[in-house]
Amino acid sequence: MTTETETAFQHPEARAIANAPDGVHDRLSLRDHVVSVEIGAFEAERDVTQRISFDIVVEVTAPSDDQNDDVDKILSYDRLIWAIDHELAAERLNLLETLAERVADRILAEPQALRVFVRIQKLDKGNGKLGVEIVRVPGQGAGQALQDARPAVVYLDNAALCAPALDETLQSLRADDTHLVICLDCPSDVPSAATPDAQRRIDLLAIEQAAWVFAASRADYTVAGTRTELDWALKNGTNCVWAPSKLVLDATDAVPVPAVDMAAWFAQEWNASAFFVIGESLPQDNTIPFHLVTLDQTDL
Repeated sequence: MTTETETAFQHPEARAIANAPDGVHDRLSLRDHVVSVEIGAFEAERDVTQRISFDIVVEVTAPSDDQNDDVDKILSYDRLIWAIDHELAAERLNLLETLAERVADRILAEPQALRVFVRIQKLDKGNGKLGVEIVRVPGQGAGQALQDARPAVVYLDNAALCAPALDETLQSLRADDTHLVICLDCPSDVPSAATPDAQRRIDLLAIEQAAWVFAASRADYTVAGTRTELDWALKNGTNCVWAPSKLVLDATDAVPVPAVDMAAWFAQEWNASAFFVIGESLPQDNTIPFHLVTLDQTDL
């Protein structure tokens, strides 16, 4: 029996030892860290929490001789737990694989981290444990791409969307090769539903229909609805129209209902370089500064 087979179902620490690269490295580990969270791709997994466990091993650079028992000079255990908590709070996820990648990426952003093993298991699905394990090194995977992508977010109300000067104004906002993410108003002719939840979904779908109409008439825009799609588009120099359903419905915090406030929420979540509002609708929750732009304003 090979070492790889022997360690296949052991703790990531055993796998790290068995697959050690050249040289000897210190290891930091987190074992049996259990949290309850809403996660899963099936409809039956929405609005319910289930237990998932984390086992993490990080190979780190050896500390210098002058660390002087200073916690700020090492990779702290708390940073591993913080990486988990941060990614769980960012948005609701469908896949353990996605969560594992994001936790690994965040840990590898630490300067001391050389290689990370992440194992995540669902504890409440059947009689056993269902999970995924990944191994990553710096430069492998998505990294901190989401933090690096800082577009300018532009909100358009329905009147602005139909204005003849719109495209010229949008072009003026793209100075210095800034990439835009367009957030649209909810169309005024959407059907009415009997419950707020149903109405919310109808409104989001109506905005997405409008996004497809907007992008279809502009070759330099694409519709993007997931973090991966948005990040890919921005890193490839493509302007986006936001299709909001997934990010809004998967958000772990309450997303404001008016479309302009939803756009402000998006701008804050994405750490936008600027937030422009074109039209008469103004955000009520000024958690992020915005610039009011008129359609005849070209020197910005």
